[in-house]
Amino acid sequence: MKPSQFAKGFKARPDTTSSEKRTALDRLNAIDGIVDIQHVGQVAANGRSSAFIAEEQDEVTGASESEAYRAWRRSNRYTAGQVIDLPLKAIKPSPFNPRHFYLKTSIAELAVNLAKQGQQQAIHVIPDYENAGTFFVSDGGRRVRALKEANKETVKAIVVDLPIGIESYKLGYDLNVQRDSQTVFDNAVVWKRFLDERHFQSQRELADHLGLDESTIAVAMSIAKLPENVMHEMVARPDRFGSNMAYQITRYHTARGSDATLRLINKITSDDLSTRQVADIVKGRASVQESPKPPGRQRYAQRMEIKLDGVAVGDLKSYGEDRLELRLRGLSREKRDELLHQIETMLAQSVAEK
Repeated sequence: MKPSQFAKGFKARPDTTSSEKRTALDRLNAIDGIVDIQHVGQVAANGRSSAFIAEEQDEVTGASESEAYRAWRRSNRYTAGQVIDLPLKAIKPSPFNPRHFYLKTSIAELAVNLAKQGQQQAIHVIPDYENAGTFFVSDGGRRVRALKEANKETVKAIVVDLPIGIESYKLGYDLNVQRDSQTVFDNAVVWKRFLDERHFQSQRELADHLGLDESTIAVAMSIAKLPENVMHEMVARPDRFGSNMAYQITRYHTARGSDATLRLINKITSDDLSTRQVADIVKGRASVQESPKPPGRQRYAQRMEIKLDGVAVGDLKSYGEDRLELRLRGLSREKRDELLHQIETMLAQSVAEK
């Protein structure tokens, strides 16, 4: 089958290079060099006109620029690699963002840091050429969310020359893999959407475009069958829930449903179960109750009963010198989310103050 229009033109594997055109990743890695060239050019200009300097910079960068980006840059008097302030309301997520899950605790912690220290690193954005004055996020979605959480109105950004499509997705994907921030759950949700929306005609075509084995795509498609609330319980622990563990949990969910699966996930975390142990549970060789319990169960030192509107909803227990355990039940969804947000904010502030 023919590749879709969005996928067309990006058939090379990640290690393939071209002497005729730099890859998107090369362009982004070259931004620091462009900024250095600007600085040297400004020092050497010694009174020359800005128009003359701009012509020199066009000679340096023009050969690798797309026509649309060059036209936008010239009409907005923008110098490639320049850091500018953009209104946050002008920034929108890319439909080809490789990330799907953003942890509320992580965003809240970063928001506190940005509120105190300001934004230290610029995000990368791509102009929406069809809607003047708006931009797609290429790299920095987490910072954008945190700035909004901190009630900021602007964001420091570098406008880069990338198409909105699979090429921009692949760039973000490669960067996230380098930072260890890309999870199998992000891949599962986004890859399923790519296939559902027919950006790729088959799992094999998607695998070829990403330079991956087709089996990797197949495992991700299995994981994509999990409800997002189940995935959310695992996203925060990528060290415990890699693709193999997630695949076993998918099989368990198919047989037992969401409630039992959530209990299994809690058991994996509390008892540090291995993938082999979970596989035995999935195959019926062991039960969740039969899994090894942590030795020497510790008794709490203090217990405080928690009431809301005069009704007991749980308790707060302390163990030893460094452990707290909060258990609440019977809450409305609104009250639960409100309490969760307050706890996340408090913890984020505590971490930021250290």
